[in-house]
Amino acid sequence: MQSTPPVLLLDVDGPLNPFAARWRRRPRGYTAHRFKPADWVARHAPVPEEQVAPLRVWLKAGHGAQLTALPYELVWATTWMHGANKHIGPVIGLPELPVIEWSELFTPGPGGAHWKLPRIVEWAQGRPFAWVDDGITDSDRQYVATHHDGPSLLHWVSPRRGLRAKDFAALREWAETEAA
Repeated sequence: MQSTPPVLLLDVDGPLNPFAARWRRRPRGYTAHRFKPADWVARHAPVPEEQVAPLRVWLKAGHGAQLTALPYELVWATTWMHGANKHIGPVIGLPELPVIEWSELFTPGPGGAHWKLPRIVEWAQGRPFAWVDDGITDSDRQYVATHHDGPSLLHWVSPRRGLRAKDFAALREWAETEAA
């Protein structure tokens, strides 16, 4: 295996927070949490913070141990940015992780690619990476194949189910074979 592990780029909403699951039916093994990230409060300005409704987030405590057991360097690639270290990581048992910062959110990517991809490819600088997100399409795979010089895995995760055993198995297999 290579001396530097590949990077696992983590999105929160979808892979870790199955937000698209039925509203009143929390997925098995998940617990509900309520957070008011700074960017969430800012989006509601000029409403005072105490009047801003918190976000409901479903998280699975065991995901932290499962993620840290994988042969990757973990990095947040989420609109939560540094809020993921403050709110999400402690609940699921992750240490503070590096964060990919976005200067603009939700600006359409080139050629139909996901808006995160230009920054992800720039940040990775040819280093092998796996990206887990619920917004991955074939356009994204094409963009990465054209613009990234290293191995990559773009792994779609259902926003109704979140990360499951089969996802962890696929991530481990890719890191141990393709990224090696």
